[in-house]
Amino acid sequence: MPPRTATPQLTPDQGRWPGRGAVPWARWRAARGGERLCYATGAVLVASGLFHLGVFAVDGGAWEGPVSWRKPFTFGLSFGLTLIAVTWVASYLRMGARTRVLLCGAFAADCVLEVAGITLQAWRGVPSHFNMETPFNTFVSLSLAVGGAILVVILSAFAVASFLREPEGPVGMAQALRAGFAILLIALLSGAAMIARGVVLTRTGHQEAGYHSTGFLKPLHGVSLHAILVLPALAWLLTRTPLDREARRKTVAIAVGCYWVAVVGAGLWAIAAYCTASCGTTTICTASS
Repeated sequence: MPPRTATPQLTPDQGRWPGRGAVPWARWRAARGGERLCYATGAVLVASGLFHLGVFAVDGGAWEGPVSWRKPFTFGLSFGLTLIAVTWVASYLRMGARTRVLLCGAFAADCVLEVAGITLQAWRGVPSHFNMETPFNTFVSLSLAVGGAILVVILSAFAVASFLREPEGPVGMAQALRAGFAILLIALLSGAAMIARGVVLTRTGHQEAGYHSTGFLKPLHGVSLHAILVLPALAWLLTRTPLDREARRKTVAIAVGCYWVAVVGAGLWAIAAYCTASCGTTTICTASS
């Protein structure tokens, strides 16, 4: 049998994984097979998004609207980066290894489902969300909605784990993870609100209004979505600087505060935009009745 590799002795600042001087490749080598599959799946989704940006550059067409190459680009890139980020930060959570791998695997499968449905409809030249015009389009639209609900459940489980027991990792990582997951839940809830609003309008015969009724939530959704990548990445990057523990902790705290300010600002903008557009939406719906 091959000799067992000795477990490195880590300082309290480093936690389970090497902090100062660590490289991403060490994370890959330490990952389980299921986690590596999640990293690879995320990379494929990112590549798919970038590919569709190239398709848009060649094929052209509208950037905005329910039918656009923008959707497979942005969704592929966002879901890919989020999958990679969640798989990475989940390794800092104090939870069973099997549970973590199962949750990451379910999350990866759901990300693939979401991106595949959106990409398929883009190539078919039809809207992916709120499209109830045919049985197949309805099936795709409802599948995306159910997939969104599953995302909320899985990521909520990770968020709860981050608050039940203090995550491992370098100084500031616990605060970054907890804030990142909390803000990510805001992104998921705003996404669920967009889907619910669009589905209600579509089901009541106002499909065109449904397509254009969720724009006021997009900035909040977009700002909140990537906190789980930005904040933990900052905590990790600070381990590669000459700053002492207290300076790194304060830097992470300031970054978390700034991110919350951005989220609150996006939320206030969403409220203002909704109040401004609500009368127009009511007029559209009344006129189309």
